[in-house]
Amino acid sequence: MSSFVLSYAPSETIGLIPERLMRLTTVMARQVEEKKAPGVSMLIARHGKIAYRESVGALRPGGPPMSDDAIFRIYSMTKPIVSVAAMMLVEEGRLAVTDPVSNHIPAFANLKVGVENGGRLDLAPLKRPITIQDLMRHTSGLTYGFTGVAPVQKLTKAADVMSSSRTLAENVDAIATLPLMHQPGEVWEYGTSTDVLGRIVEIVERASLGEVLQERLFGPLGMVDTAFFTPESKLARRADPFSFDLMVAAGADTCNATASPKFESGGGGLMSTLADYTRFVAMLNGGGALEGVRVLGPQTLAFMASDHLDAKADRSHFLLWPGHGFGLGFAVRTEAGRTPTAGSVGEFFWGGMMGTVFWVSPRDSLFAILMVQTPEYREYFRHLFRNLVTAALA
Repeated sequence: MSSFVLSYAPSETIGLIPERLMRLTTVMARQVEEKKAPGVSMLIARHGKIAYRESVGALRPGGPPMSDDAIFRIYSMTKPIVSVAAMMLVEEGRLAVTDPVSNHIPAFANLKVGVENGGRLDLAPLKRPITIQDLMRHTSGLTYGFTGVAPVQKLTKAADVMSSSRTLAENVDAIATLPLMHQPGEVWEYGTSTDVLGRIVEIVERASLGEVLQERLFGPLGMVDTAFFTPESKLARRADPFSFDLMVAAGADTCNATASPKFESGGGGLMSTLADYTRFVAMLNGGGALEGVRVLGPQTLAFMASDHLDAKADRSHFLLWPGHGFGLGFAVRTEAGRTPTAGSVGEFFWGGMMGTVFWVSPRDSLFAILMVQTPEYREYFRHLFRNLVTAALA
């Protein structure tokens, strides 16, 4: 079991209000009573110290109490991890954000863009190649099959490009046979971009994505419970939602594997714990280093946590909050207003389909993590948690 990497400090000594942190616990306990989630696990750190760590509710419906070492399906919180691994290769000169994807996966040179034309789907040539940067900031034109009903999304869903019966390489090969939804660079469109990025990491490293992440990140950072599966010996610690119905309807893998799966999804396959993800986020908050282990240079991390969307890019997607842009693996707050919650410009964050979320606020010297398994209420919990944490700042 991973230990919580940072030391503790009384909340009032690092600019947090104890009574308001108690309110956070009370409100989250009420959500559990109202059956919005079986249980919740939370952590807040400021100025490099943990000020708050609390779990409420149960590990699973009818199960034991939520525990410090609970294992959660983090889904798209996999994306920042894979993005960091890719940027490590950039720092080593083995990859560049300006690289066309087709340099590494030749089939991507032949992609077309699907254009609706009077009920027909026409195929238009690319105006420019998809780059690594496009993959990391979700401007590749790739989409998910479950985020809408546009013709390209229907084709993507029918092709089952997230199939657990195929390898990452095989799924990416299937992605390369489909039309894009948009021209590269023009629209923020959430999709399979980070799975393609994960495949490029595999190609450059000549190893499976799981092997690369273990060697480059999980081992050095002491993330002992983070993997693409939950071994039998740890199953008793796995947190479960009330229902998987929403996930099944979306065609998402329910991540119940107890051995290394065939498909290691760079976009959403990892399991992790609050302690492990705290280590990863503490590294981000520390400018790319943790406990003497340097993962990235501080300038590289600042580059990742900056808005990379072009001024004219369409940011209207329902999954990109207003007042935000997107960097290399994270959403980035660009405005004080217009967003769903209070906060500071420069915050960067992302979450997962089951409701997990983290954010780092450089201006407030703060980061916070919410671990929960409730796909139906994921946005509700993200807004609620963010509002309550922000309200506790002195």
